[in-house]
Amino acid sequence: MTNDMQQTDTTRTTARRTGRAITIAGAAAGALLLWVVNDPWASIDLAVRQGDTTQHIGPTAVVVAALIAGLAAWGLLALLERTVRRPARIFRIIALIVLVLSLVGPLGSGVGTSGRLVLLGMHLTVGAALIIGLPGRRNYR
Repeated sequence: MTNDMQQTDTTRTTARRTGRAITIAGAAAGALLLWVVNDPWASIDLAVRQGDTTQHIGPTAVVVAALIAGLAAWGLLALLERTVRRPARIFRIIALIVLVLSLVGPLGSGVGTSGRLVLLGMHLTVGAALIIGLPGRRNYR
């Protein structure tokens, strides 16, 4: 492999990693924006029931959950890129299934209709950003 080809591969890898990191950060920022707009300003208490207790959803929980989901999705995509022929397609199928399953949480344990809707919006925001953004445009097959 020539030096120019190695530099091109390194540049592509760096660009792909940077794009994926930005996608994950954007997903977390989108969820946080929904929290900011709905929790303090709209006076919607974002909370979930856990057994007999109710837990308030704060901004740290929103960002951490989105980052964990994003990093897990990135790990899955990286694994698929090494093991299957159409990684973007398989990733999107798996990610859509996980997203649909994740919606059970807010529907089942969210407190109040408004709170449930905001939590659903957060799940959908993060899920859509990761499903669309992580594979990148070159993999839209």
